[in-house]
Amino acid sequence: MSLSSSSAASLPRMRMFDKIPSAEEFISEIEPLNVPAVFSGCIKNWKAFSQWNPSNGGLDYLQEKAGSSTVEAMLSQQAPVFYGDIRSHERVSLPFSTFIGYCKDNLCDRCDGEDSFLESKKHTLTESHTGQFEFPEQIYLAQVPILNIECTEKVQLECLREDVEMPPFLESKTISSINLWMNSAQSRSSTHYDPHHNLLCIVSGCKQAVVLWPPSACPFLYPRPIYGEASNHSTLDLDEPNFCAHPRAEHSDEYSQKIILHGGDALFIPEGWYHQVDSETLTIAVNFWWRSDMMSGLSDHMDSYYLRRILRRLIDKEMNQLLHLPSLVDDKIDGNQSDQPNTRVPGGVQLRQMSVLHETDQLAVSALQKLVSLVHERVNPNQPVNSTPANNLAVEGKDESNEIMKPDLFNLKDDPVALLLWTLQPLALRCVLLAMAHNFPRTLEALILLVLSPVGAEVLTRKFEEMDQLIGEEDRSQFFQIFYGVFDNQIAAMDALLNGKESFARQICVTKLRLGIMGKCHLQRF
Repeated sequence: MSLSSSSAASLPRMRMFDKIPSAEEFISEIEPLNVPAVFSGCIKNWKAFSQWNPSNGGLDYLQEKAGSSTVEAMLSQQAPVFYGDIRSHERVSLPFSTFIGYCKDNLCDRCDGEDSFLESKKHTLTESHTGQFEFPEQIYLAQVPILNIECTEKVQLECLREDVEMPPFLESKTISSINLWMNSAQSRSSTHYDPHHNLLCIVSGCKQAVVLWPPSACPFLYPRPIYGEASNHSTLDLDEPNFCAHPRAEHSDEYSQKIILHGGDALFIPEGWYHQVDSETLTIAVNFWWRSDMMSGLSDHMDSYYLRRILRRLIDKEMNQLLHLPSLVDDKIDGNQSDQPNTRVPGGVQLRQMSVLHETDQLAVSALQKLVSLVHERVNPNQPVNSTPANNLAVEGKDESNEIMKPDLFNLKDDPVALLLWTLQPLALRCVLLAMAHNFPRTLEALILLVLSPVGAEVLTRKFEEMDQLIGEEDRSQFFQIFYGVFDNQIAAMDALLNGKESFARQICVTKLRLGIMGKCHLQRF
């Protein structure tokens, strides 16, 4: 086996094991991580491993043991790619012996030379089987049940069960199904994830490429809508992606890992991990599905709670990503020597003495002047700004016909006001806001009520939270008393901040639902 991966720094790393873990090791150290794991030579002691190999008479063995069984196969006009969407394939029934015949013909053809993945796309009429299926390479035995505890009547190859052993590390698991996967020609399964944990065991042949993506790569793979059929499948053609229709797909490789599996290997694919599998001609595999402990432990009456918690977590993560601009980290404006990490300002500081910035606080003075200028430019774009108390804005008494429209901005880079607030360290921002409250009260009022965008409201409230960690309770109370004391209607000021903050979170929630969960592929990341 061999492994290759992307360079994404935070990508969970696939784990490799030469030794088969015990049940205790798997349950405590491997399964809970929800990261793929490869177990080399895991199934070499199976009877199936020694008896099913086509190179050693395995097809004759299968013909004798299960040839009379009727199996349901996948028939696809788009072979060698087999898409999970039922619009892209049919499910057809045929005798297992007929499929074995296709495999034997292919085994004979291989004596004339190696076929390639591209050559297998050229469907040629076979001489041996021209009846029901003219093109046997369009047939793929996918997910043929050997065991199914939920629907025993669907089991088609129960006679093969004795050849397949339960891996020792799964002995404590309640296996929901065991399935056979077998292809007569080279094939590819479309990119998808499973709603169960999966152990894919290679009995014979080679999985030339198993490409895996973590669940976090979902937006880059454009899944089908969650309310539709085959919602666990990607809509992408990874061979020839259309970046105009799917621009995020350009980054999908950054999240991928690839493994080559040979006979005897087993791959643990955790639930939710997208995977695409390329199989060489005459590859036989068996997989085990079982419910994860997390899904098994979910109670129906808790579904809504867990959904809200997960959505909140996704929203918080996305907001942190949108507000994280590494290029600005070193450029944040201090404006105060005491504004250092893990440093609290001693109680009893007279905040009103800080309402007038000294000329020595050049960075903070510069930030104040720029902030006042930005507010004036937004409210009175045609008037020059001198950044002096005399040039204070008047919010009340505006002509209603010329009412200012609050900016509907959600991207930090697009909003100069939010960007300026972001570059200020919390205590420097406190000095600037106190100076505004003392010298430019109406401008501060205009900033909060008229100018602050949703992303600006999120930034400012985050700065308030950071500030709370650096100052004492008395100073905190005095600061907010001075800050909100500027407003004729303090409730309106607080509502403006909270409404903007909630608008920012709501936009991210809607986008996350459509991109990562609902699978709407025409929307762009904002």
